[in-house]
Formats: sequence, structure tokens, C-alpha cells
Amino acid sequence: MATMPITDNNYAKVIQNNKLVLIDFWAPWCGPCRMIAPILEQLSEEVGDAAVIAKLNVDENPTGAVRYSIQGIPTMILFRNGVEVERFVGVQPLQVLKSAVMKHARQ
Repeated sequence: MATMPITDNNYAKVIQNNKLVLIDFWAPWCGPCRMIAPILEQLSEEVGDAAVIAKLNVDENPTGAVRYSIQGIPTMILFRNGVEVERFVGVQPLQVLKSAVMKHARQ
């Protein structure tokens, strides 16, 4: 499973229609965003169907970034049943993200 690109037009639907969703708010010019991209791809492979790992480009889709008060990127927000349950700012190790996903997947 790979990360899913999402937009201002469909992010709300993705959050509502999936039990667990991790959204990476990012931009192509952001160095740390490029650093976390392979970590998120690996996370997607390791958690499989436990969660949807999605990416929202804040330059092309500013509405989602404003809606969730994104102050810096990369910011990753974990949603469970449409509600924000955890937020991470900056590059995070794979284990930190995987542990958060698996904790909320079990609930």
C-alpha cells in the first residue's frame, strides 16, 4: 500500500470514510517534508490496512491546512473516525508514527 495523495476537494471524505487516517501536510520545497516521505511510504507498507496514510500538498490545497491550523510543515495528524487524536510536527522516526497508528488501530 502506498501513500494516497489527497486534495481540498476530498480530504474530509477520506477522514470520514476511513477508520484511521494519518495525513501528512507537506510542500515540495520543504526539505524535512522530503526527508519524511520515505518514512511514510514505509509506514504505509508496515501498517497495511490498519490505516490510510495520505499526503496533502499545502501549496496546492490551502483550505485543509487552514482548517487544521497548520503552522509548520511537515505536520502529520492522525484521525480516528473523523476526529483528530494525535498531531506530530517535524520529521518523526518510523517507530513513533507506527506506534501511534497501532495504538489507535487497537481502540
